[in-house]
Amino acid sequence: MKKENYIPFSKEILLEKQLEQSYTNETDATNFKRLFHIIEHYFHYEGFGLNQQLKLNYAHFDPDRLPEERALYSNKSNLKTFHTIFKKVLERGNFEKIEDEVLHKAINASDLVGLNLHIDFDNYDEYYLYARGLTTTKEQVKKWFFWKKEVEIEYYDRVVIYLHYKDATYFEAKKIDPEKLHIDPNSIVLKIFKRVPKNDLETIFPNAEPKMSLTDKLLLWIPGIGGGVPIISAKVIPALLKIESVYKSGNLLHLQNIKTSLMQAGVALGVLGLYLFKQYKGYVNKKNNFKKMLTDSLYFKNLGNNGGVFHSLIDASEEEEMKESMLAYSFLLQNNQPTSAEVLDQQIETWFAQEFKCHLDFDVKDALAKLQHIGLAQENKALWTVLPMEKALERVDEIWDGIFEYNK
Repeated sequence: MKKENYIPFSKEILLEKQLEQSYTNETDATNFKRLFHIIEHYFHYEGFGLNQQLKLNYAHFDPDRLPEERALYSNKSNLKTFHTIFKKVLERGNFEKIEDEVLHKAINASDLVGLNLHIDFDNYDEYYLYARGLTTTKEQVKKWFFWKKEVEIEYYDRVVIYLHYKDATYFEAKKIDPEKLHIDPNSIVLKIFKRVPKNDLETIFPNAEPKMSLTDKLLLWIPGIGGGVPIISAKVIPALLKIESVYKSGNLLHLQNIKTSLMQAGVALGVLGLYLFKQYKGYVNKKNNFKKMLTDSLYFKNLGNNGGVFHSLIDASEEEEMKESMLAYSFLLQNNQPTSAEVLDQQIETWFAQEFKCHLDFDVKDALAKLQHIGLAQENKALWTVLPMEKALERVDEIWDGIFEYNK
């Protein structure tokens, strides 16, 4: 399994661990906390700017705004700019794009729903999903009657879905009323979910429609044809022909026997009908379970919709940037000598494996780029060093003061 860049531990946990192991001196511990307290605020300031740009460029496509309000942003919201910033925020938060191959595999191999789902992708100009944090758990899944099987289920910790609906002309041409779809043409729907099964990704699409699987159809139609045709051909049709013959001849002596034969055929067909009804009821129950799962996803797993998604993503990106830069600075400071990016990367990944039993792919290039951008790290001949603690504090204080500097 491919290792992720995502660090599944909070910045508070990592800071506490670093202080415990590397900064036992009270002065050093205080300065280290102060340093990253200021850096955290700096990342938050950058995040605020990204949030403002996202809101401006999304406003024209936001389905939560009134049409009149959306129209005011027609010349202010730029779709290309929105794409660029949105993907930048996702990447900063260590979200990775889910390829179409993974999604279509989920559609064809559902773990928990037990239904075939159809999604009309033609409704969208474009769509994509991003996720982070893939974990595996064992769960009991019902297979046949009361028999349950333990299977391994992979879950994404977070999934973001982006759906850009086509404009009104497309739906008009197909004679589809957009109001029945509960969407606004040309709008962009954004949602973020927690704990989504990898093989049930399709359940978070709002237009997922359950379809009868081949197994469901076979269980319904084979017994119906196999049981119904012989009964009808051997009992019902001969009895009806005899009735016709009796009435034509006027001899009603054998009518009672024919009635008995018809009653037996009726009972047999009734039993068959009950069986078919039971099979169909099982399919209906699956549909109801799917609707419940969908409701649970929307109510319990949904973390944000449309513009509200930005806050979750920017908070996640700030957290990841903070953790990466803090660890890169701390390890370079403790090395006390120029270190290559490869060696630093190995040190941090080994530390995670030893301290947390966690195997991840630390994004060392991004971490060093952030430290260099702030002015805390320098590169010389592919070797990296950082400013000592005191000078690092002076540097971030200088940056923070410069943000709000006013000059006439």
